[in-house]
Amino acid sequence: MEPLYRAVPAGRVGTQNTALLVIDMERDFVDQGAVQETPGGREIIPAINRLIGWARQNAMPVIFTHEMHRADHSDYGIELEFDPVHCLEGTPGCELTEGLDVRSGDWRIRNKRRYDCFIGTDLDLLLRSRGIKNLVCCGVTTHCCVMSTVYSARNLDYRVIVPTDAVAAVSPAHQAAALLCMSDVFAYLSSTTAITSWPVAAGTFDTAVQLQHADV
Repeated sequence: MEPLYRAVPAGRVGTQNTALLVIDMERDFVDQGAVQETPGGREIIPAINRLIGWARQNAMPVIFTHEMHRADHSDYGIELEFDPVHCLEGTPGCELTEGLDVRSGDWRIRNKRRYDCFIGTDLDLLLRSRGIKNLVCCGVTTHCCVMSTVYSARNLDYRVIVPTDAVAAVSPAHQAAALLCMSDVFAYLSSTTAITSWPVAAGTFDTAVQLQHADV
């Protein structure tokens, strides 16, 4: 079964109410030989940088998240039943991987203790304070941190758009399954090319056309 590509309602997505969320592009998840290296994680960096450049041209917030855990492992809960120790505070594994276009004015969501970027962080507060209604979500991994965040965002009534060429999973099967599930009722799937072709101008985008012709 193929994922569903549907059009975002025209007039609902604009420069003033959209943010780019770059999820957990950290060294422990992306670097070669890392404890939880994501296949394809380094390959999506150019696509993510294109999205970052597009967001900055449109004066939209760029947000980077950092999964982080206490050195004594006290905040992992049952996560270590499934994953190895990773992203410990104060270690290089929590740092963003090289090659990302990161700037001092970007937002950071640190001390993220769970896959979901909303649980235990101030992400929702920051977005609502800026009047954000739409999130373009990219990063790793598609079936864990990205999908968990997309589900929460949708349940909090954010409209989510996922560029499929700017997310990576541990296998093609995990990638396909996550995209299929998100495309049902949780997110609008698109591509970096389609998203970055939206007009660089204030106001709303005619996304009903742009997403229908996403080149994925």
